[in-house]
Amino acid sequence: MEDMIFYDRLQFAFTITFHYLFPQLTMGLSLIIVYFKWRFLQSKNPVFNDSAKFFMKIFALNFTMGVITGIPLEFQFGTNWAKFSELTGGIIGQTLAMEGMFSFFLESSFLALFIFGEKLMGQKLHLLTGVFVFIGSWASGYLILATNAWMQHPVGYEILENGKYVLSNFSALFSNPWLFPAFLHNQMASLVTSSFVISSIGAFYLLSKQNELYGKLFLKTGIIFGLISSLLVAFPTGDWNAKNVAVYQPASFAAMEGIFETEKAGSEIVLIGQPNMVEKKLDNKIAVPNILSFLTYKDWHKQILGMDQFEKEELPDNIPALYYSYHMMVGLGTIFIAIMSLAAFMLWRKKLFKNSKVLWAILFLFPFAYIANTTGWYVAELGRQPYLVYGLLKTNIGISPTVSSGNTLFTLLGFVGLYLVLGLLFLLLVGKTIHSGPKPQKH
Repeated sequence: MEDMIFYDRLQFAFTITFHYLFPQLTMGLSLIIVYFKWRFLQSKNPVFNDSAKFFMKIFALNFTMGVITGIPLEFQFGTNWAKFSELTGGIIGQTLAMEGMFSFFLESSFLALFIFGEKLMGQKLHLLTGVFVFIGSWASGYLILATNAWMQHPVGYEILENGKYVLSNFSALFSNPWLFPAFLHNQMASLVTSSFVISSIGAFYLLSKQNELYGKLFLKTGIIFGLISSLLVAFPTGDWNAKNVAVYQPASFAAMEGIFETEKAGSEIVLIGQPNMVEKKLDNKIAVPNILSFLTYKDWHKQILGMDQFEKEELPDNIPALYYSYHMMVGLGTIFIAIMSLAAFMLWRKKLFKNSKVLWAILFLFPFAYIANTTGWYVAELGRQPYLVYGLLKTNIGISPTVSSGNTLFTLLGFVGLYLVLGLLFLLLVGKTIHSGPKPQKH
């Protein structure tokens, strides 16, 4: 049974990690594309229009990969997690179906119109198609997060005699106190990724001395959006999410902050430390007293429960992974704010475009936005364990008893090989698109 759970979780973790590399770019990029198109209508400067169409090509490649890699996730609900789907399908099936029927079709339909319909529709309608692509991508994220929010903090349900969960209050699903903070945090994090990608492409163009007019625009736009979104990821959205975890998942909060023992007069915030699961403490700890209590409750002396106050069965089953994921996310977020602030200052002083050191730093920054986003999702999912639906349905109950660990491992190896090929093809196509650069229209 333990092997089955391990391989089922490993396969889902691998496939969803690879899948999320793509929508985390498209959700934020859709907003910036609308910005470029709007600026073109305002200024009549064709550089903005060329930029919008250039990034829509990158958007389309990411969207296609997101669709391809998203399909296996849906099937895994029925193969590896059949009991979970049987028990909770009456609730999560609704939001997942809405995401597929409304958001996906809205996004894909207007994506095609944006790419191929500019001359036919005219510029104002072309902008409108971009707006609908943006709405579709953000609505898709909202509905997926509504599903995840119910798994993190179940509301508006009742349990039938056969053990199945059904929705008793539809509005509660979308007014879940977990949902809105998680959605805003996720969308701002997506905007961080897209901003860093745009600014990195701009830095590449300036360093390679090609497409310099577009490079300057990409760099300026990416830095402005990147600084704003990096700040919003930290506060208020990140702060709001952390407080939700403290209220609704206190055991997870203690684990991700590394609080092994309850402190009576306020909790310290740990800057550096390594979880020692044998001695139940943090090794080589550097911490600031009472800060965590103040950040969480606005009270310097408020007590926060440590892991010693919870039963072992209620604690996350991989505390080190949760702890490190959380601190990587927070640490990278802090670095993002610092670098984007420096870049924005140099942009304001008109010294950025000639500073090769800062340009190189921006060029190599974008992979870390993907890492921060991915570790953020790990925090949410590792923190929910050992539950699939927090407080209601344990993970070991939700698996499919008829799918052996050998079958799961075999298909996992198949996914690894297939996704390696798809990933290399994707990088080749994106690299070729960037190398070709925006194509100025003849006016």
